[in-house]
Amino acid sequence: MIPDSLKDSAVAVGLEQRFGAAVQGGHSDRSEPTVFVAPESLLEVCRFLKSEQGFIRLSGITAVDWFPADPRFEVVYLLHSIERNLRFRVKCRAAEGAELESMTPIWRSANFDMFGVTFRNHPNLRRILMPSDWEGHPLRKEYPIHGYKYSYQHE
Repeated sequence: MIPDSLKDSAVAVGLEQRFGAAVQGGHSDRSEPTVFVAPESLLEVCRFLKSEQGFIRLSGITAVDWFPADPRFEVVYLLHSIERNLRFRVKCRAAEGAELESMTPIWRSANFDMFGVTFRNHPNLRRILMPSDWEGHPLRKEYPIHGYKYSYQHE
């Protein structure tokens, strides 16, 4: 259920009407609405946002590590409707070791690897921002601030 602060967002209201309990809350920050979506409904919700709400651009994916909370991660999809000049965030909570459905069928740019969240049905799930043999996930809370020693001699 969306809070009162999102009642003026036609997109958030439309999501709640269409998907009901799959929309698990939300908020607005800096005039940018955010909704929390149940993991099992994420693909369907994102497909609706692109095809029926015009969010044709996935401007980014990131996550938040809430360790030691469970679920540990919050995966954040940053959406942009170019035609309407509108931005919208979709967040999905994921426990450590859980798999989320990949959004690559909707947005080909849906690649992300800095937290170690696994994406089911991704056509080419591999490291894209770091060497393939890099150990660990540098944006997790337990990753050392100064990183691990790594040699780029073989690159």
